[in-house]
Amino acid sequence: MHQMSTEMQNCIDECQRCHSVCLSMAMNHCLEAGGRHVEPSHFRLMIACAEICQTSANFMLIGTSHHKHLCRECAEICEECARSCEQVGDMQECVDACRRCAESCRKMAA
Repeated sequence: MHQMSTEMQNCIDECQRCHSVCLSMAMNHCLEAGGRHVEPSHFRLMIACAEICQTSANFMLIGTSHHKHLCRECAEICEECARSCEQVGDMQECVDACRRCAESCRKMAA
């Protein structure tokens, strides 16, 4: 059985948290707030971020070395999502989750 490092377990947790926060905020907060919150590029980015976070977590759980490529991409998308959420405003929970996930994914990609 493949032994999971604490660092990897932390990354899985951050990815799952970010997936949950992005998806939930997009579908609830953003859809209800309207305006800039549902601007197509911002909204798509939030959904893309949720998806790559979930997939990265899954790849680490599977135990394939391919997680490194995904984690690198995940970190990039999370950073982009954090910037977009910051610009839109009133989305600090998402900004924080994305930044934490990006930092954790960069370590896993190294």
